[in-house]
Amino acid sequence: MDKFIEFAKIFLVIVNAFFVLYLVIYSTYLFLSSVVGSCILFKHKNYRKLSNRLKHDYYVPVSILVPAYNEELTVVETVKSLLELDYKLYEIIVIDDGSKDNTSKELIDYFKLKQVNRPIRKQVTCKEIKEVYETNQYKVKITLLKKVNGGKADALNAGINASEYPYFTSMDADSMLQHDSLENIVRPILSDDRVVACGGIVRIANDLKLENGKVNEYHLPKSILTSMQVLEYDRSFLASRILFDQFNGNLIISGAFGLFKKDIAIAAGGYDVDTVGEDFELVIKLHVFCKMHKIDYLIKYIPEAICWSQAPSTVKDLIKQRRRWNKGLLQGMSKYKELFLNPKYGLVSFISFLYFLIYELLSPFIEIFGILTMLLAFYLDLLNVRFMLMFMFIYVIFGGILSLSTFLSRLHIENIKLSFSDLVKATILCVFEITVLRYIILIARFSSFIGYKKKRNEWDRVERTKMEFKSEKFS
Repeated sequence: MDKFIEFAKIFLVIVNAFFVLYLVIYSTYLFLSSVVGSCILFKHKNYRKLSNRLKHDYYVPVSILVPAYNEELTVVETVKSLLELDYKLYEIIVIDDGSKDNTSKELIDYFKLKQVNRPIRKQVTCKEIKEVYETNQYKVKITLLKKVNGGKADALNAGINASEYPYFTSMDADSMLQHDSLENIVRPILSDDRVVACGGIVRIANDLKLENGKVNEYHLPKSILTSMQVLEYDRSFLASRILFDQFNGNLIISGAFGLFKKDIAIAAGGYDVDTVGEDFELVIKLHVFCKMHKIDYLIKYIPEAICWSQAPSTVKDLIKQRRRWNKGLLQGMSKYKELFLNPKYGLVSFISFLYFLIYELLSPFIEIFGILTMLLAFYLDLLNVRFMLMFMFIYVIFGGILSLSTFLSRLHIENIKLSFSDLVKATILCVFEITVLRYIILIARFSSFIGYKKKRNEWDRVERTKMEFKSEKFS
């Protein structure tokens, strides 16, 4: 027994050193990403003041792809929001991936779409397109593709095949764009022709009302769970992605809103229909493809390009969503494992890929191992409970302050006023986001490793609520 305790002490000393290093590196990353993110945001705010006075009349032609499966509650509002964009040269393509509800009927009836006999060249793989509907009665052409069910990636590939313009954006059918979102997301292309992809920011649309493509009044969602996700989204999108953008290191462009150069995406093979994380897989594929073919490229991130998307309002739906995200992460990193510590890919390999491997993909195992180690130390009476509680308290306060600071920075940059009650709510929830939401997501991530190869092509269904988009054109 004495030898076991001696061995346990040595083991716990090593484990303790590992976790201190693990948390110090992660805390430093959070601090650095928040500082860099805030500085870049303030810098962009000054640029935006200038750009408002220097309006141009140059437009990059863009096809907006909206894959949909059983989205009868939201798809009409999504298209209405797209017709309000401050942009002239674009088209809207909705891809109904074999919906079992009235998704297509809602669109056909509301926008008076007419069936057309239009041949579509199959440049990337997709299931059969059965019917095509179109209308030119609005400011831009609206197209509806009705196809055999094949999953989101397959639907996006069908949209690429049907698209007429050299750039395409992908967005979800439960999302809405602000009036200036498309104008903002094409800015990097106008300034640098090396840009092959660009991501926008996703913000939570629950309980949000858009009027003519603008947010006139902002409140945190009524749901506590959804409000915690607001803080989490802002820290992720406004901090870490801005930091990675400084060295062309972003590996994720959210499927809810991203812009891609079509010929490069087609040459790389389009979306992978055998993965649930089609957005993550495509971005990594573009990094690898451009490096292999010695193409000078950039993958950018624009925090001013805003997409409002519904977030899960129940724990069950949240776990389902995060399971899917982590499955996609696992599949993408497994497929492109050549990026691991490979000098050929530079900082993308040694910072971005390594970060996603340790602090995203493997974090469930590391954190659960840490919890089990604490229980073992407590059982053997080798745990300094007072020090542990103090350390956890400092970490929670530190993480909460960073979450709150990125949230408030976003509000300041966007000139959004928050009520006093919402400010108090955000201040309290920033602590629960670190201590409660984090562990719900931990469970979801861990469970995603169980049977992750199954049901790759199925859409994950979460509960939707009808979105509200007010417009003088559709009153």
